[in-house]
Amino acid sequence: MSDSFSVTDKARKRVLAMRADEPEPDGLALWVEVVGASATEFVYDLYFQGTEHADPDDLVLDLGDLTVVVPDGSRDFLEGATLDMGRDLLNPGLVLDNPNRPPAGAVSPEMAEALGELTGTVEERVRTVLERQINPAVASHGGRAELVEVSESGVVSLRLSGGCQGCGMAAQTLRNGIEVALRDNIPEVTEILDVTDHAAGENPYVQA
Repeated sequence: MSDSFSVTDKARKRVLAMRADEPEPDGLALWVEVVGASATEFVYDLYFQGTEHADPDDLVLDLGDLTVVVPDGSRDFLEGATLDMGRDLLNPGLVLDNPNRPPAGAVSPEMAEALGELTGTVEERVRTVLERQINPAVASHGGRAELVEVSESGVVSLRLSGGCQGCGMAAQTLRNGIEVALRDNIPEVTEILDVTDHAAGENPYVQA
């Protein structure tokens, strides 16, 4: 196992449990990818996909009962990072402990374009971030996030579709990717809720 990226035992067990819920779990690896940079944080996408999609320069970690793939374009950004379980007992989930931060002003090509100063209502600004940063990033894996509503207290309800609907890692992408970007750009956002009917979704990585 490489020292460049690690997975704790607790996180590995959680990922294996999520993978077991996939329609065809055999052969699925956990992919961890930096899909962009938003202000002071990287934005991540975590998803299941077969190792046959890995390129020769990708980092492929064999953990015995789990294979983890870090695409070559994300390797430097995830150097020394650890996938762990969050310590919030009320909202448990996978978290990325990453010592790296984006260079000042950096926004990756996958995140489309720098947003600059956002204007308008909270709802309008959320839609701007979704359409100009989030959706171009997750579209590379067939996903999309749609705004359902923004409450007066700043709770943003999102509906995921495409590759994000029915995917066992959708909650992790929401937490480590979409929520990071929205909070960084819109301070009024207090919470992100996933209102997707994941039972009705189909996972394109499994179908492939």
